[in-house]
Amino acid sequence: MVNDQDDSSIINFDKLQELFSFYKFPFILGIIGICLFLAAIILLLKNQKDTASVLFETEASSSANTRIKVDLQGAVVSPGIFSLEEGSRIADVIALAGGLSSSADHDWVAKNLNQAAKLVDGGKIYIPSTKEVSSGKSLNNLSNSGDLSSKKTFSLNSASQVELEALPGIGPVTAGKIIAGRPYQSVDELKSRKVVTASVYEKIKDLLTVY
Repeated sequence: MVNDQDDSSIINFDKLQELFSFYKFPFILGIIGICLFLAAIILLLKNQKDTASVLFETEASSSANTRIKVDLQGAVVSPGIFSLEEGSRIADVIALAGGLSSSADHDWVAKNLNQAAKLVDGGKIYIPSTKEVSSGKSLNNLSNSGDLSSKKTFSLNSASQVELEALPGIGPVTAGKIIAGRPYQSVDELKSRKVVTASVYEKIKDLLTVY
């Protein structure tokens, strides 16, 4: 019985050797093909990950490098044209200019300038001095008394509450809305953004500038 089992094992082993010898090359090629297939999948996944990473970094870099320019003049330490990141606030450009100067009317700034407002590319901001604000109030008193022949113009981006209320059709509430909407790129924005009605806009459009 033992001899029969040994003979059977030898025969089976010989058959296996024979089959392996016959199919050796297809078997080896199959193994190589599977390895290459797995390697290709790994490389594809890696390339996709690297590509996504590059795109993300490029977009983030592009977003971070978007710059705007703003002209800040008036009662600040170092007035001029400043380059800032898109999304910066009015407070940021004032800080770049060294802050308000000693001649700045801090009361006017507190009441009329929304320092949390976002800056726009190409925008202009003017900070008046205490003397300028006082002079403006005096001119408004003349205007309110009926002397409008000089047609004094006011800046949408720097006029005080009192100056805006001197305009025809503008009361305290509308003046507050105009100040809250700063900065403006053009006088037309008062109508397009519905800050004032069309009829009021026609009355005041020639009395306003954005500078």
